[in-house]
Amino acid sequence: MADASVPVTRNIAGVLADVDGTLVTQSKELTPRAIEAVKQLHERGVLFAITSGRPPRGMRMLVHPLDLRGPIAAFNGGIIVQPDLTIVDERPVPADLVPAVIDTIRAHGLDPWIYRGADWYVTDPGAPHVAREAATVQFQPTVVPGYDGLLDRVVKIVGVSDDYDKVARCEADAQQQFGTHVSAARSQPYYLDVTNPLANKGVVVERMSYYYQIPLAQIATLGDQLNDVLMFRRSGLSIAMGNASEDVQRQATCVTASNEDEGFAKAVEEFILPRAVAAPVVPPPAVPWSPSPADQQAP
Repeated sequence: MADASVPVTRNIAGVLADVDGTLVTQSKELTPRAIEAVKQLHERGVLFAITSGRPPRGMRMLVHPLDLRGPIAAFNGGIIVQPDLTIVDERPVPADLVPAVIDTIRAHGLDPWIYRGADWYVTDPGAPHVAREAATVQFQPTVVPGYDGLLDRVVKIVGVSDDYDKVARCEADAQQQFGTHVSAARSQPYYLDVTNPLANKGVVVERMSYYYQIPLAQIATLGDQLNDVLMFRRSGLSIAMGNASEDVQRQATCVTASNEDEGFAKAVEEFILPRAVAAPVVPPPAVPWSPSPADQQAP
């Protein structure tokens, strides 16, 4: 369930939604009903924002159909951009830890990818999920023989394997080995995302609250994976997708239908619009964003 220190409210002024498995279908498409649901949020003055492990360029195809006006938190918050993709915040993985994280990923038999700024690097273009990820984000990775010389300004490291148990074991090992120096969490059963400790979806909620002057209790979050639980715990209303695991569903306030059965739109219609209130009208955050309370410590 949501953190008891964040009371569930009858009013919702802000919505933060995960993308893959939540906002879009399994074929990575927006449905007309989902587009209409976001339009209704705009009409009620509710701030709508999205967060994902995707890079910024991997979400630009959502900006126009959803008329996005709120922030886009890419790399689970490692980079935050405005709808025109102007970077307002960037939080890299500590450079001295990047080689060790890559070594840990390889030791567990996972294939490592790195994201540096807006660029995606791989060493094996034929490795699992590279082609699918390229189709999802609609751009190709840069293929390199190794990552030497690319270890600074790394905003996300991904460990990839279709052996889900290996990914789970790598997640646990990374969390134990690196502690609060990084955030390590699965964004899909086959992806382990490693980011700056202040680059996770829970901190994204806190920044959204701070910058847009919306109480945490008036923010609703929607997601389907374990890394979405961090934002569930910081929001007044959390909604798990029907395609989420039982563990994720147990930690949400409500459960909606699956992303293949209009779960996002149904959640907005049933749980959010009846509570919708207009968010405060505030100027967009400065570039770069000024520090928020969430920036003072890792969650």
